[in-house]
Amino acid sequence: MFTRRESFKEFIAKYPIVSAILIIHLLLYIVTTISIFPNDYILEQTIGVNLYIIQGEWWRLITPIFIHGSFSHFLFNSFSIFLFGPALEIILGRIRFMFLYLATGVLANIATLLVEPLTYTHLGSSGAIFGLFGYYIALIVFRKDIISKNNSQVIATIAILSLIMTFLQPNINVSAHLFGFLCGLVIGSISQKKEKKILNTYKEEFSHIKNSLSRRKRPPIKTIIIWGILLLLAIIGLFR
Repeated sequence: MFTRRESFKEFIAKYPIVSAILIIHLLLYIVTTISIFPNDYILEQTIGVNLYIIQGEWWRLITPIFIHGSFSHFLFNSFSIFLFGPALEIILGRIRFMFLYLATGVLANIATLLVEPLTYTHLGSSGAIFGLFGYYIALIVFRKDIISKNNSQVIATIAILSLIMTFLQPNINVSAHLFGFLCGLVIGSISQKKEKKILNTYKEEFSHIKNSLSRRKRPPIKTIIIWGILLLLAIIGLFR
């Protein structure tokens, strides 16, 4: 569920929303770091600044979701989306996945506006990523037929560790992490309790995937270790 076997072309065709997010991350990182572009001006106009938001610059609730302050920040947040986004895009469909990602990111930034001081500045996609974690937890609770026990344990462990580290690391937008997670959890809980037909549409496809995977040989221990390390790096990257 969290390992990728597709080619580059197959990945883009199968996960267009995740691919679009990653491309936007890359393009915005380039224009905010390479000196041929007006880096300072672009950052000044796109990062989240609570004071400017209440003065009417509402776009700052959206643009910070795609802006990153350093290469490691960009790399690890993008890698987290690369790992955890595709499965949800398949489960929810393109439109609902895009709504989930943007809604939790924006709501996390609104929470930052309400909780943090007017001088507070913020950027990064962590709020939206935590929204994905929250939705995964809702799936684990309400749709055990969608996520296997092993994958449930993986995502639950990652979510818990990420929430704990939110309070242990300096310079973290705690409000965005917590409210992003809670918003994803609430959206997921409501949709899974009242609109189970949304996911039932994909039940046959996931049964096919599950049967296909069950026929495969267990991956070698080297592969398991490599993906375990990558998952750990993704968690660490959320707090860079």
